[in-house]
Amino acid sequence: MHITFCSMIVGWFIASNPLSAQNLMNQSTTLPPVQQSIVAISALTAKGDLQKLQSALNTGLDAGLTVNEIKEVLVHLYAYCGFPRSIRGLQTLMTVLDERKKNGIADKIGKEATPITSREPKYDRGKKVLEQLTGQPESGPKRGYAAFSPEIEVFLKEHLFADLFERDVLRYADRELTTISVLTTIGGVEPMLQSHLGICLHVGLTEPQLKQALGLIETAVGKAEAEAGRAVLTQVVTSRR
Repeated sequence: MHITFCSMIVGWFIASNPLSAQNLMNQSTTLPPVQQSIVAISALTAKGDLQKLQSALNTGLDAGLTVNEIKEVLVHLYAYCGFPRSIRGLQTLMTVLDERKKNGIADKIGKEATPITSREPKYDRGKKVLEQLTGQPESGPKRGYAAFSPEIEVFLKEHLFADLFERDVLRYADRELTTISVLTTIGGVEPMLQSHLGICLHVGLTEPQLKQALGLIETAVGKAEAEAGRAVLTQVVTSRR
């Protein structure tokens, strides 16, 4: 009876506090194979190295990523490195899937995104998602680029954090791994990388896991990109102590 009651409490906690529950459950020092593949696929797509991307896509499918999960990664990253890279990644995935089908491999398609039925304005929904990601309230006057260009701040809330982040094919941690992999690869966007590395830690990824991700980026893309990412991660970790 006591065990059953405790199980009910744990189940309620996980259902009502998904980010906190993820933090509790994910204290690993290494990324599981599927997340390692997300990092490699994202970095290589952002780099435009389609030959290596084919190999990474095969590895990801073999590791257990579904077709729809990989498609979602490739769609998500367009917000950070543009439609051309995203579309070339999707075209490369199509080629890989055709080849695997010819070889008798039946890849799991996976679930599709749950339709959004909320009538709440997208801006407000995106604002709430961003607050979940950062753990910080989105209040007060707009500053910096948001004050200088209010329209892009609206696009970020309505499209990036509502249209994309609300899609439940990927978890927040997977989307953030995609994001930091792209930002590290393209370089020159250290303030954004710093913000998203902080979000990674908030949604349950650990410092050792992020170091591993940067190591994977070094292997896939190059040492210079990874070293720049490590410098930013050091700043983020130091500021949180």
